[in-house]
Amino acid sequence: MIKSLFYTTVLALCLFFITGKSNAQTAPDNDPRVIEITSAMNNSALEWNKGNLQPLMDMYDASATMSMPNGLVGLDSIRAVYEKYYFIGKMPKQNLRYTDMKVRFLGKDYAIFTGGFTLYGHNLPERSGRYSLVMIRKGKTWKILHDHSG
Repeated sequence: MIKSLFYTTVLALCLFFITGKSNAQTAPDNDPRVIEITSAMNNSALEWNKGNLQPLMDMYDASATMSMPNGLVGLDSIRAVYEKYYFIGKMPKQNLRYTDMKVRFLGKDYAIFTGGFTLYGHNLPERSGRYSLVMIRKGKTWKILHDHSG
């Protein structure tokens, strides 16, 4: 089920780009939808730094997937990865910040959200990477449908 939803989403996105039917462009920073998405991400980083993983997890749709070296995993595994590799008990091993956030809308209810992340502090070497998220609008909230972070 999760794999078929993911592949359907990826196929739809590919068709948008291949057929030239997509007008996907990076949205301006002052677009209210961009502000909503970036504010939620920044809030999740602030909460992460306080030891509260839940706001980040709340951003994921119940059917969300994440690309891992062994394939796609679902929501329970996404949480387990964060808890096992990025937290010690209830506190993060390092602080988190997001940078270079860009949103490209693929229609009314879909977007690709890209940017960088940095894990820093607590006497550990700084680590940085990039992410791309497929976002879906559910009601008035944007949710992560697929996460590809690295």
